[in-house]
Amino acid sequence: MCGIAGIAGYHAVTNDCRLRLDRMLDALRHRGPDDSGTYLTVDVALGHRRLAIVDLTSGRQPIANETGRIRVITNGEIYNYREMREELIGRGHHFKTQSDAEVVVHLYEEMGERFVERLSGMFAIALWDDRERRLVLVRDRLGVKPLYYAVDGDRLVFASELKAVLLGMRQAASLDPTAIADFLAYSFIPSPKTIFSNVQKLEPGRMLTFDREEVRLRRYWDLTYRGVTDEAGEDELAEETWRSLKRATRMRLHADVPVGAFLSGGVDSGAVVGAMSQTSRGRITTVTCGFHERDHDERAQARQLAERLNTAHVEPIARANLAEMAERLAWHFDEPFADASAIPMFLISEQARQHVTVALSGDGGDEVMAGYRRYRFDIAEHTARQWLPTAIRRGVLPSIARAWPAGPGVPKILRAGTTLRNISIDPATAHGRSISTLSPEGAASLMSPELVNDLRGYDPLHTVRKLYESCDAPDHLSRCQYVDIRLGLADGILTKVDRASMAHALEVRSPMLDYEWVEFAWTIPPQLRRRGRHGKMPLRHAVARHVDADLAGRVKSGFDVPMDAWFRQAGAVPLMRRVMEGDGVGAWLNADAMRNVWDSHCEGRANHGATLWKCVVLDSWVRRFGQWIGGNKRQWEQFAA
Repeated sequence: MCGIAGIAGYHAVTNDCRLRLDRMLDALRHRGPDDSGTYLTVDVALGHRRLAIVDLTSGRQPIANETGRIRVITNGEIYNYREMREELIGRGHHFKTQSDAEVVVHLYEEMGERFVERLSGMFAIALWDDRERRLVLVRDRLGVKPLYYAVDGDRLVFASELKAVLLGMRQAASLDPTAIADFLAYSFIPSPKTIFSNVQKLEPGRMLTFDREEVRLRRYWDLTYRGVTDEAGEDELAEETWRSLKRATRMRLHADVPVGAFLSGGVDSGAVVGAMSQTSRGRITTVTCGFHERDHDERAQARQLAERLNTAHVEPIARANLAEMAERLAWHFDEPFADASAIPMFLISEQARQHVTVALSGDGGDEVMAGYRRYRFDIAEHTARQWLPTAIRRGVLPSIARAWPAGPGVPKILRAGTTLRNISIDPATAHGRSISTLSPEGAASLMSPELVNDLRGYDPLHTVRKLYESCDAPDHLSRCQYVDIRLGLADGILTKVDRASMAHALEVRSPMLDYEWVEFAWTIPPQLRRRGRHGKMPLRHAVARHVDADLAGRVKSGFDVPMDAWFRQAGAVPLMRRVMEGDGVGAWLNADAMRNVWDSHCEGRANHGATLWKCVVLDSWVRRFGQWIGGNKRQWEQFAA
């Protein structure tokens, strides 16, 4: 796990370029505190910050092939590098290190741009072909590792984090107002967008090539429908699921540094730790994040499983210093990001780094194995949508939904307004409303008139509709999962995990994001992924057999953060006053609307903790990065202070 950065373009490298590369690497120091390296020619400047995980002594990057024609820098890990290394040696290639990154240069010699098809792992790669004067950028299939880029005149600037790209650019950063709308809707900004219109994220499963001042993008992998395994019974599927998970876990245990795991009270992390206990040598270190708020605390369940599996268990507590966390997260996330679980993820990573350098996680299980509770309602709503006549669905149900009582005081059994509204609209938009953290109406009510005008009717849910329609699976459940894998997982969960962990130079590996595991799960019939109230049925059966029967039946609670309670504590008052009375978000949010939301929350008329956190996050981001908008850049020393 590392940080990469670079600038490419014909006759691009000047003294100014060298200075910019140094500053870019300084901004990535937290990602790679162990070493740094650079390679500069007249056409390219490559930089690398290293967190040493494999081959601690000789794995310094950039790494070249035998002739020096090809140079590569990588962020992440390639798990099948040892097998490929032996294969390439057999074909006459000579290796100078034992690192996983060196296989990339030799694979490129053999296969050209198709080299990425052989890689299994989490990675962001930059490869320079000196003979062709070509830069190749690649991001892993599921988007575990980040990669940002910008076309800066006749140059291309790239880096592992947005702040580093800004430092490499000569052009001013331009704000994208639609990204603000996306943030209010989802709590993050979907790829390929960033908060700036002239900086992009390279999407998962994509390759970018840059030569002769031309940028070309192509998708080298996507989750495609290849049919389902109707013949397999439930027992057989459970065993195949466990074998596949053990294989993916075993691949992720290889490191020359201590390896541990995150352990919550849920099925996914428990399954990963269970697979580790069957494949790892020695005692495993596990880490659980707790809360003082009992309704959100999973320490008891995690402790019980840790005792069963005989792990060395650590239990840090997440405390609510919202102002401090907002400032720290703004610096590390680079753009507005309001998933509240980033707070405990940040704190648990800080604690874990005191014990291990690599931690395995259960990320991806819910998206890949259909574990979210909302899928139950997605399926039921879609069934009703197909059964009801169009006239009733579109003519009658919306009126009933608008009249239906709502609010925290209404019993859950009577909260049918959302369901009726979702049945009345198309399935993609309904799923978009289900996964958004603020409705389009709620987001619009918060916006300033100036922002509404700039948006010109832009609808953030168009992103969901586009992904839903691009999925080639024939069933509604799979299409919803596809949206969640491409959107909520890649741009939400994995962004959170990467930034929060790399802030402390901790590498997180996710066996359930092994692309072969994902492709296998995609062949499980939808009716066998979910049954009744429960999802992940093959995984649950496997966990019941191989780990713990009680764990297998546990209902998912998620990494739930007591944000509603935190915003009713006294410490939140000065923070919200700063947001509402300051000029940080005044151009985008309406102060009176924020005050109404705040009053409603404090008086207990509604729970708006998540929305208030968005306001705080946006304000903190403006205070940290607002000087980059429109060319009003401060000096680097001020920016990094």
